[in-house]
Amino acid sequence: MSNAPDAPGEPPDPSVDQPVDPPLDLDRPVLMHPLTYLEDGDGVTVGRTDTDSYAILPPDGAQLVRWLADGATPAEAAERYLRRYGESVDIGDMVGALRELGFTREADERVAAPPPIRWQRLGRAMFSPVAWLCYAALVAWACAVLIRSPERVPEASDLIFSDYYSVVNVTLLLVVIPLIAFHESFHALAGRRLGIRSTVSLSHRFYFLVVETALDGLVTVPRRKRYLPILAGMLADVLALAALVLLADALWGSGAGPSFAAQVCLGIAFATFTRLLWQFFFYIRTDIYVLITTVVGCVDLHGATMRVLRNRFWRLLRRPHRLVDESTLHPTDRGIARWYAWLVLLGYALSVATTVFALAPVFIEMVAGSVDRFIDTGDADPLRLLDSVVFLGLTAVQFVLPARIALRERAARRARRLEHVIA
Repeated sequence: MSNAPDAPGEPPDPSVDQPVDPPLDLDRPVLMHPLTYLEDGDGVTVGRTDTDSYAILPPDGAQLVRWLADGATPAEAAERYLRRYGESVDIGDMVGALRELGFTREADERVAAPPPIRWQRLGRAMFSPVAWLCYAALVAWACAVLIRSPERVPEASDLIFSDYYSVVNVTLLLVVIPLIAFHESFHALAGRRLGIRSTVSLSHRFYFLVVETALDGLVTVPRRKRYLPILAGMLADVLALAALVLLADALWGSGAGPSFAAQVCLGIAFATFTRLLWQFFFYIRTDIYVLITTVVGCVDLHGATMRVLRNRFWRLLRRPHRLVDESTLHPTDRGIARWYAWLVLLGYALSVATTVFALAPVFIEMVAGSVDRFIDTGDADPLRLLDSVVFLGLTAVQFVLPARIALRERAARRARRLEHVIA
């Protein structure tokens, strides 16, 4: 956006096009798109499934929206609200909020129709009773193999299945990408079987690069139906882990140790296990975090927690003018965030400690070994030099890509703030 926001207190810049909402006619019905309503706890989720725009309103606010959507004029809706609840309502602000959410429409605007949900039949088949029996059989078979032959249990040492670092890195990368897609496809299909759209995007959590599946429409279904779409990705990881163990067993060979193919399978299985374990790092908004917030009925626990932590930081520095208002947070978020904030700090501290004392030494050793191949003139094997080039290049990409995505998301948030100020 080329125009900066006007300074507080200054009149708007006339050179900037100021969007103006049409004036509100209190005696004319407000045209609205089809909306869904879901009572959940103390709130009601109201929204459009075709655009995935939702708002959580108190029951009286949701009733006011219903009256407007049913054809009542703003004046009539305000009068009904006063008679039922004994309080007046700023109907102009309410209609303005509905416009901002995209719930209203103009007279010449067609009524939005929800787009068709692709792969809905496949989603139902993937989570049918027959499919669950197959999943249980696969996991039970893998467990039986591990009990019979404990040497088939994946270990960290299985990750180093080649003396060439780039071979390990590239192999894991080429296999992990389809496994991540498998994980996210289970999320998407579990949601689409309920008629919920989904989108997949790259993002980051702390210093981790992640792939996200957005299922915003889950807020329109009863809470008990949300758990499977949330946990479906972890189910996919368990199935992949079981399949890799069985494949390693089939390729084990006749020698005392595993064959090269079996060790590759075990290495990939261990990487899959660590990714499954990573889901329990709920403080960085993993699947377990989404499950917890759904169970306790939070709206944006992470956002509330970050606001609480920032306020504690500014209080510690005795800078009260930097505090932000916490009263606007959802009551459940605000109550849980006060103690959840300490778990977030502890989780980040553990992540940093694990990286510094466990992962960093191994990583530094591999990087130093790759660099030494260029410094040590006695080790001029072209294949090893090429191995070092590929490994260092992939390592750089793994650091640069999350940083680039973080900067892009920060720029997008800043652009949205500028747009809001200008508007």
